[in-house]
Amino acid sequence: MMPTPADFADAAILTGPTGSGKSAVALELAERLNAEIVCMDSMTLYRGMDIGTAKPTAAEQARVPHHLLDVLDPWESGSVAWWLERAAEACRQIRGRGRRPLFVGGTPFYLKAVRCGLFDAVAVDPAIRPRLEAEAEQLGPEALHRRLAAVDPKAAARLHPNDVRRVVRALEVFEGTGRPISDHQQTWESPPEVGLRIPCAYLDWPRDELYRRIDARVGAMLDAGWAEEADRLRLLPRPLSKEASAALGYRELLSRPAGSAVSEAMADGIRLRTRQFAKRQLTWFRNLAQCSAIDPRQADLLLELERILASRPN
Repeated sequence: MMPTPADFADAAILTGPTGSGKSAVALELAERLNAEIVCMDSMTLYRGMDIGTAKPTAAEQARVPHHLLDVLDPWESGSVAWWLERAAEACRQIRGRGRRPLFVGGTPFYLKAVRCGLFDAVAVDPAIRPRLEAEAEQLGPEALHRRLAAVDPKAAARLHPNDVRRVVRALEVFEGTGRPISDHQQTWESPPEVGLRIPCAYLDWPRDELYRRIDARVGAMLDAGWAEEADRLRLLPRPLSKEASAALGYRELLSRPAGSAVSEAMADGIRLRTRQFAKRQLTWFRNLAQCSAIDPRQADLLLELERILASRPN
């Protein structure tokens, strides 16, 4: 069954950058809201990628039901449309049990899809993308990002120069249609009323504190066997999909010889890349309409989140 806005009308959303503590807060919040958690994370979909994605433990999953967790093998791919269909089905099942869906995670495109639906894909000449990808290799990603800024400054402002895949897509759409990709994406900026009214909050730590949390978490995950988990992925019957291999930290860990120690330089590189990713997430959340910023340090954190997320559309 294709998703409709009504599938998500009674949902609530708790989001925030990586390392902000969403999972722990969500457990208590779900109990207060009589909710079940729908995971809104593109990497916790994958089986066997537990430590590096900070996946909820078995005990946490037993405490509150979680959906869309461990539903793909690491060599499989799942599009946003694929995820949205399954999220809608999970919401229907949760609602049938007299409970409420609580979306928890920090993947921006999934959050957009829940609140606003999906815009139609833009078809262009298939020869454009390989040429642009070759130019990115030859000229460097910054050159393509500068070109995008000249024709679609709105898209360039929200895309990092190293996000080559999306920069190429934006240029591909412009070349193929003569219009910026941001024009095709107006639906995200003017989402249907039901989408706008889904209560949404994000955990907003001070930047320095968030970065300290991220650095500590990367160290804890490495101590917990993250490198060994990456080595086990090498033994799978098929190579990791493009999406799974792009998960934060796994690319670096899989680049080292199997069984070798993780150098401090590699660990620092993972910390840096994770902080950069969190910064991009924060920029996106702060520009998201009708999503409340919540300071996680406040004493009445759960009461405040419950106040915001307990509301429902009329």
